[in-house]
Parts: sequence; structure tokens; C-alpha cells
Amino acid sequence: MIHLDYRDTRPIYEQVKDGLRKLMVTGMLRAGDKLPSVRTLAVDLAINPNTIQRAYSQLEAEGYIVSVSGKGTFVAQMENQNEVRRAEVEAKLRPLRDELRSLGMTAQEWTQLWEGGNE
Repeated sequence: MIHLDYRDTRPIYEQVKDGLRKLMVTGMLRAGDKLPSVRTLAVDLAINPNTIQRAYSQLEAEGYIVSVSGKGTFVAQMENQNEVRRAEVEAKLRPLRDELRSLGMTAQEWTQLWEGGNE
């Protein structure tokens, strides 16, 4: 379900958050699906429950999940999950694009990079 890479420079909670979001965006977790409890997921991943709680809190703030008191945490009904995620990724990409431009990368080189050239 979720793979943690302890050599990854991202914090564990971000890896958990990104892993769950990927499952939602790809449709492996659908709107209304119940997520494991914080404790259950923490045991499954062998990490501190506070780490799971932080990931869940951020996903809830971003609108990906909803917590229902006494019932659990569920995947939110989002018609535009892909659009939301795309906007997030584009926001991360813009500074990289700007830096590459300042380093002299041309639109043609960018297109070649985008299309997988020079791999």
C-alpha cells in the first residue's frame, strides 16, 4: 500500500501523505472508503502514530480526507482530485522552470527533457 524509503530526504509524514494521496488520485482509494485508524496504520508501517496523525491532518486540510468523530477517517468526495493535485505539482514545478531558464535552458531543450530525450 504505502512504501517508506528511509533514505529519502522527505520526512516520513510526507511520504505517508504522498503515498495515500497517490492511492486516492489513482483510484485505488475511492471517495467514501474508510482509511485505517491512526494506530493501525502506524503499526502496519512500524512508525509513530503521531507521524500518521500529522499526515492525516494535512490531507484533511488539503481536502483529501474527512474525519467523522466516532466513526473514522474517510476519503473525501472530490470531483476534481486530479485537478487539485496537478495544480500542486505545477506550483512546485514553476520555480524549477524559472531556475532552468535563468541557467539558459531553451524551450526546445525543455521540450526535449519533457519528452524524455537524453535519458
